[in-house]
Amino acid sequence: MRTSDVFDLLRDGRPRTRAQLAEATGLARSTVAARVETLMKLGLVAPYGGARSTGGRPPSLFALNPSARVVVGIDLGATHAYAGLTDLSGEVLAERQEQLDIALGPDRVLAWATDTVRALLADARRPVADLAAIGIGLPGPVEHSTGRPNNPPIMPGWDRYDVPGHVQRTFDVPVLIDNDVNIMALGEQRAHLRGVEDLIFIKVATGIGAGIISGAELQRGAQGTAGDLGHVRVLRADGVLCRCGNEGCLEAVAAGPAVAARLRDAGQDASSTADVVDLVRGGDLRAIQEVRQAGRDIGDVVATMVNLINPSVVVIGGRLADAGEHLLAGIREVVYSRSLPLATEHLRIVSSKAGAQAGVLGASSLAVSHVLSPEAIEAASAAVG
Repeated sequence: MRTSDVFDLLRDGRPRTRAQLAEATGLARSTVAARVETLMKLGLVAPYGGARSTGGRPPSLFALNPSARVVVGIDLGATHAYAGLTDLSGEVLAERQEQLDIALGPDRVLAWATDTVRALLADARRPVADLAAIGIGLPGPVEHSTGRPNNPPIMPGWDRYDVPGHVQRTFDVPVLIDNDVNIMALGEQRAHLRGVEDLIFIKVATGIGAGIISGAELQRGAQGTAGDLGHVRVLRADGVLCRCGNEGCLEAVAAGPAVAARLRDAGQDASSTADVVDLVRGGDLRAIQEVRQAGRDIGDVVATMVNLINPSVVVIGGRLADAGEHLLAGIREVVYSRSLPLATEHLRIVSSKAGAQAGVLGASSLAVSHVLSPEAIEAASAAVG
């Protein structure tokens, strides 16, 4: 049994004695002691006080040392950028955010990312040597094996761009890349739905997308496009041109910009998704009706997903979700009436609790999972002998 197998028992943060580890693994206590010593050299495990003696010297407890290293999670959206520095348990130590247009191109956007990593380390008073990995979410399909964007529709200049290589010119650490909605699904699950193995996270903002976790595994699809709900055809969008070039896409009638455009046509002052949310929160009847209809349109597609995937929770996030229960009401109205009764018997459709932090938490989780993977633990163990 490897060092990583002993570490896996300690990853949950619960302290254990050598005897408990030996019993759980079936290893001799001397072998467990050697594995624990290696993990302590790596800084990943530390002594933990409080073990009670049953006679003689109190036994030593050991647990994960979350402060041993840090990672950075970065959530890049169509028009925003959030970044957070976390420890190995996912606790946020420092945060930064900025309005940033992804269409500015990889050089400009990734320059912000690397500058921000430096700033976050300085904010938390951590040296660069403590940085173990960086996770980044991008608003488009990503080829998971290479971390390269794959023909992203709203990211001019990004197609096949070597994002990990660019960042690694500044920071010599693993750089993990995924679609922004995928990392939001991970962030929501790890922060608030840890026991849920089947969930869908739907982001409703400039576009509409879904992160799908099924059987506790994130589902990316063959080309990284799994969950691209925004370009599913819906009846109410017939004849409406979408920015992807097709007609009839869900995004063309239910995303934030589409709702804002209809309100402008009706004489309302709504130039952005944030304006729509402000109108709804202010009790504007027309804005409430438009947001609820957007929810119904989204519900048309989600109902099909519920029948196909059978999640236990559907989480609604993104900027338009800040409009609150009106969007959820529209989605629930259609999903509960159109999906199979067995699929909806225990289904919950809820707002994101992680909110704007979901992407940062998910990108951090992606990085931590890599740093603490069995392969990484074995490689580090070999390096310290």
